[in-house]
Amino acid sequence: MSEIDIQMNSNCYLAGLLFNRCSMIDLPEKISSVEQLEELISRPYDETVKLFTSLDGDILILGINGKIGPSLARMARRASDLAGSGKNIIGVDRNFDPVQRSVFKALNIEIIEGDLLDVSFVNSLPGAGNIFFLAGMKFGAVDNLPLTWAINSYLPAIVAEKFKNSTIVAFSTGCVYPLVPIDSGGSLESDPPVAIGEYAQSCLGRERMFEYGSLRYNTKTALIRLNYSVEMRYGVLVDIATRVQNRQPVDLSMGHFNVIWQGDVNNYVLQSLKIAATPAKILNLTGPEILSVRDVATEFGNLMGIKPKFVSSESDTALLSNSSDAYTLLGSPKVDISRVIRWVAGWLMEGRPLLGKPTHFEVRDGKY
Repeated sequence: MSEIDIQMNSNCYLAGLLFNRCSMIDLPEKISSVEQLEELISRPYDETVKLFTSLDGDILILGINGKIGPSLARMARRASDLAGSGKNIIGVDRNFDPVQRSVFKALNIEIIEGDLLDVSFVNSLPGAGNIFFLAGMKFGAVDNLPLTWAINSYLPAIVAEKFKNSTIVAFSTGCVYPLVPIDSGGSLESDPPVAIGEYAQSCLGRERMFEYGSLRYNTKTALIRLNYSVEMRYGVLVDIATRVQNRQPVDLSMGHFNVIWQGDVNNYVLQSLKIAATPAKILNLTGPEILSVRDVATEFGNLMGIKPKFVSSESDTALLSNSSDAYTLLGSPKVDISRVIRWVAGWLMEGRPLLGKPTHFEVRDGKY
């Protein structure tokens, strides 16, 4: 059975159908510090380093201060250094605290501070051959819908105009898809989006603005529909494990989900520069497994010695994506989720820090 075939089977994690991809890279049995974690999620694979040996232009990351931006920037820096390509890596965001400034300086990553919703500021940014768009608003979106639309739809139009001569990779979300049957294997890029709620609608607006820029200016563009990235400090696995550890009921309303290790995400995102196209290339990005919330919570319970509690019940639909196209174009993920589950359990049991940013993956009405 191929890894693409695996995605077509629900609950394959517990059925034992996963390939052990860990032998492809040197992975620890546990992650014992923030420093070790950050090294691991920013470690470039050989394919990423190879890309940087022939990559034209510098790297500009818009919205670098989110959950993914710092590790993506660090991976780009490491890949460039290993490739000997000497790229400038530049990060842009509204504010940088002193710790962030010192960290980025130590990594030789230039930072620029300013309001990305200010057209004059965006137009003042230096040109770069490769743009990564990470800016976005999700949590609290329902409480400030005008700002949600401004960040998720208006800003992409500004960026598409300013950087029309660059290659653009923009983060999107699997939330633009409808809920689909568990046994469907997940939504494909060819499936029409049915964005539920204004957050998802504004994200579809983001895609449309970049698609428009790609068509109008012949801008090579890739749109990354991600759901969900995970590491030790945040993500769906952390949300479930935290509730188990705290002996709080685990909500089964969204009874199934996809996730992918953030180190794999960062490598895929950087490598997507080579598949950017016009019209814009849409790429689902998630893991090959369709996981059961109940079963994953039970596994965390086994690892922690706690019997999980549950509320609600599973539906026969969920927000699921199929990443077969990404695996065909860029190769399979290198870190399997069964290992990440063990890592997360160990991290929590040792009381290590979390970001405190729940995913709200259990939401079914699109109101985040």
